[in-house]
Amino acid sequence: MAEGIPGITIVGMPDSTVLEARSRIRCALRSTSFEIPRKSITVNLSPSDIKKTGSSLDLPIAVAILALSKQIPREGLEGSLFLGEIALDGSVLATRGEVPYQILAREMGLDLVGGEMGEAVSLPNVNRYYVQSISAFRGGKDSWAALRVQPQFRQRTPAVSLDYADVVGQEIAKRGMVIAAAGEHGLMMIGTPGAGKSMLAQRLCGILPPIDDAELLEALSIHSVIGEPLEDLLCGRRPFRRPHHSLSAAGLLGGNRPVRPGEASLAHGGVLFFEEMGEWPSHVLQMLRQPIEEGVVRIIRADGSYLFPARFQLLAASNPCPCGYLGDPEVECRCTPAAVERYQAKLSGPLADRIDISISVMRPSAELIVQGSEGMSTAEMQAQVLEAREFRSARIRRAFRSFAPDASTSAEASIRTLEFNEDGQSTLLAYSKRNLLTARGIVRLARVARTVADLSHSASVTSEHVLEAAMFQGRARA
Repeated sequence: MAEGIPGITIVGMPDSTVLEARSRIRCALRSTSFEIPRKSITVNLSPSDIKKTGSSLDLPIAVAILALSKQIPREGLEGSLFLGEIALDGSVLATRGEVPYQILAREMGLDLVGGEMGEAVSLPNVNRYYVQSISAFRGGKDSWAALRVQPQFRQRTPAVSLDYADVVGQEIAKRGMVIAAAGEHGLMMIGTPGAGKSMLAQRLCGILPPIDDAELLEALSIHSVIGEPLEDLLCGRRPFRRPHHSLSAAGLLGGNRPVRPGEASLAHGGVLFFEEMGEWPSHVLQMLRQPIEEGVVRIIRADGSYLFPARFQLLAASNPCPCGYLGDPEVECRCTPAAVERYQAKLSGPLADRIDISISVMRPSAELIVQGSEGMSTAEMQAQVLEAREFRSARIRRAFRSFAPDASTSAEASIRTLEFNEDGQSTLLAYSKRNLLTARGIVRLARVARTVADLSHSASVTSEHVLEAAMFQGRARA
């Protein structure tokens, strides 16, 4: 603030929304009986090489101007992080993306001061204060410090999840879901319309282990940044994303300007479900290979690089042919052999080497639906998954003296470390030769067999485990 032509200048690569703060702040100061300093005011947003976006900078700019012009006490302002949009009448509004600010405030040991809670989450060990208007700063910290928001990280009401007991006549498919969840394997379902592929997919989150605080915090941050609802996450439900096949690569992985996370990151900690896999453009799916391997999405732009977490359970579904009725006992397929071959070639294209399990899902008979017989429930399946993961963790700790939490580690990718007994190794070799599996295909089969053994609490992989894993390989894939 210096002598010169009165006005507010904002530097440091602000976007149009940030520049509009000048007009909002002027009107807000007049509405709340503050004086607009008749000086040249320069606001520097550092670092200057990063684009500044959003209206959340309104409140800190206004507070800084009022403090420098000695219209509000400066005591209590230091040690606080201010966040919020200012309306023309001086009221402080909520802004999206507050969760990352709360994390930053906790890491830096600062209080967070903002408007109304637009997102129903307040992290523990963060002093979050609520101010209705900038006029609240006139009386110093005592006038707004009493309005502290109580921490609310997890809601007590548990999420009501869909139950696998409602899915009739798909016990083999349910077993495949258990294996996929226990070993974090990618899974593909191929079946006719009405077979229950979507019902099976929507219930997968319910058998995954409960989301822990670290995963929840990352998921909340991602959803908060783009303004997604947080209620399901706060209830403990893992994300389930079901993007449409018309989605662009930027929508799937992230991008645009300003850069924002895509569906892959929104599925972090949960399930990313590709319905009608054959309809997706190959080049879009091909771009998922790196996020699946590394668990992150890297976006490089001229103004910098961006890193978004993207560790998810990959799930896909498809019809067996363009019309969907190939192999259906009741409806005749109308596709030509050439059309079927082209369609199935698309399914074995991108991401095929990231899908360890393939399940054929057939429509249940009318008699079975009328009888309504119940099979495995979500609770029973989740119990199996939790026990298998605990067994695997203990086995890996014993073998490698270090904890490797996911099935994609290099240690678990080596067949030598998967502890096959002699019969299991012989069966694996015979199946691989008979079906002409490549090295990648053999490792894929071996990893699934190891997960089946973990579900059985077996220290070694036997012939029975290999045969069950082979049953979930679909048609033999190289």
